[in-house]
Amino acid sequence: MEQIIQRMKAKQNSRIDFYTSTGLHVYFKEPLLDDSINVESSVAKFESMLPSHLLSCVEMIIFGDFKEFHERSINAFYDSGTIYVSNLQDDEKDIVDDLIHELSHAAEEEYGYHIYGDQKLHDEFLNKRMHLYKILWEMGFKAPKAFFQNLEYDQEFDDFLYQKVGYDNLNNALAGLFISPYAATSLREYFATGFTDFFIETNHKFLKTVSPAVYEKIILINKEENLDY
Repeated sequence: MEQIIQRMKAKQNSRIDFYTSTGLHVYFKEPLLDDSINVESSVAKFESMLPSHLLSCVEMIIFGDFKEFHERSINAFYDSGTIYVSNLQDDEKDIVDDLIHELSHAAEEEYGYHIYGDQKLHDEFLNKRMHLYKILWEMGFKAPKAFFQNLEYDQEFDDFLYQKVGYDNLNNALAGLFISPYAATSLREYFATGFTDFFIETNHKFLKTVSPAVYEKIILINKEENLDY
C-alpha cells in the first residue's frame, strides 16, 4: 500500500510543471481530469507544428479550472504571454487544437501590424459579414445591421447566431463564406480559426479559397524573414 501511495504522489508531482526543450513553461494549477492524456506529448506535438518565432510569442501554458471558462463558455484563452487551458480535455488532439488557436492571439499581439495594418483582413471579414446579413435576412432571421458591422466579439450577436438562427441554419448560411461558424463571431476569431486550420490541416486549398486574405497573412507571418521589426 505504501508503494502505491508513493507512486501516486510521484505521478501527481510530475504533473505540477515542466519545461520544454524550447524553454516553454507548462504548469498545472489543477491536474487534468483524465490522467490518461499525455500532456507532454501534446505540447511537444504543438511545438513541432509551428515555427520558433511564433512559439516565442508565448512564455507559459497553465492547465486548470479558471472562472473565465465558465463565464465565457470557453475552454482556453490567451493573456499576457500565457495560454490558459482547461483541465477538462477530450484527448491530446483537443489540447493541440486549443494551443494553436490561442497562439494565434499571441501572434496577433506580436505581429498585429503585419496582420491588420493594410486593412485587407478587415475588409474581407466585413464583406463576408454583410453578405451573411443578406443571407440570414432572406432566410427570415432579421437582426440590426449594426450587429454585422461590429468587428469585435459581442455576446448578443453570438446568442442571435447560435440560439435564434441555430446551428443547422447557420451552417447552411455560412457554406463557402466562412471556414467555420466560429470564424463569423469576430474579426479576431476569423483570423484565429484560419490560423488554426492552417497549422492543423496539411491541405490549405479550402482556407485559401474561402478566406484568401487570412491565408495571405498566415503565409506572411509564418516566415520570420518576411517580418520587419
